[in-house]
Amino acid sequence: MTAGPAGPDATGSALRVAVLGAGSWGTTFARILADAATASGVERSIRVWGRRAAVVDQINAEHRNEQYLKGIALPESITASTDVAEVLDGADLVVLAVPAQTLRPQLREWKGLIGPDALVASLMKGLELHSDARMSEVICEELVIPADRVAVVSGPNLAMEIAREEPTASVVACSDAVAAGWMARSCTAPYFRPYTTSDVVGVEIGGIVKNIIALAVGICEGKEMGDNTKASVITRGLAETSRLTLALGGEARTMAGLAGLGDLVATCSSALSRNHTAGRLFGTGLSLDQVTAKMTQTAEGIKSAQAVHELAGKLGVEMPITAAVVAVLAGKLSVDQLGPLLLSRDLKSEGDY
Repeated sequence: MTAGPAGPDATGSALRVAVLGAGSWGTTFARILADAATASGVERSIRVWGRRAAVVDQINAEHRNEQYLKGIALPESITASTDVAEVLDGADLVVLAVPAQTLRPQLREWKGLIGPDALVASLMKGLELHSDARMSEVICEELVIPADRVAVVSGPNLAMEIAREEPTASVVACSDAVAAGWMARSCTAPYFRPYTTSDVVGVEIGGIVKNIIALAVGICEGKEMGDNTKASVITRGLAETSRLTLALGGEARTMAGLAGLGDLVATCSSALSRNHTAGRLFGTGLSLDQVTAKMTQTAEGIKSAQAVHELAGKLGVEMPITAAVVAVLAGKLSVDQLGPLLLSRDLKSEGDY
């Protein structure tokens, strides 16, 4: 690839960034990129695309996004627009932070606007319904670009904590080590420390399945089950994630790192987690429609659970917690019946995935 040390920036990091998506994580990552540039003495243009004019206007006029990051001031180097062509013009780094299930149709509209040498980075943690495609796969297919031009950022990345500059580590995954390093340098801020890996599969699967396990843990909390129950679901949820990762060619060690265990623990234990919150609402007896109506942002686990379940079935991978969550979402299983099923596998050695 050409973006990187031999690309447009001799310092080895992005100069013109387009962030597509003005939600909490997209806006927070724009701030990370701005603060990273300030810390390294790089002049960087960061433009954010948003659908809602009110959000875009507030970012430009007040340097805030109160709908998604209440009380957080944004650097003046961040600007926003509802015109995606304006945002993408000349960008050497394109960051995608849109809902997973909308990605493919949006990329079809944006394809001709993304520069031929731009690195595309995914912040999304979802599996596409029907195709069972990971987000990096959707990006490669729709933009017709090689995998070494696509990076994935994942880890314990609760947006509001990072926006408050609370120290956080993360992972940048790309099949090309140079591209991964270039991306990592672009987003290394005083409070945000990215590590790199070539295991794109493991990083993406970790980010996808943890949302489903967080729904299960949230349901347990809504049912006022104890910490033993929640810890058991988290641990066995990691085993499910590992089985699927290995079946898809990912690496077991990724599951022990930030994109596996780290992200799982953060998402399953924090009130800031959308999926944990959605699960807790299910646990109090609300229906899917009622939970959806109460959520102000997308809980990706609700959308991805069926796709993960289908993929596991195709690969012959046992994922009983995921199967139970899917049954609850489909109305085929009540939350009262969920508990006994969460740990329902046949007796075996704990080390047997």
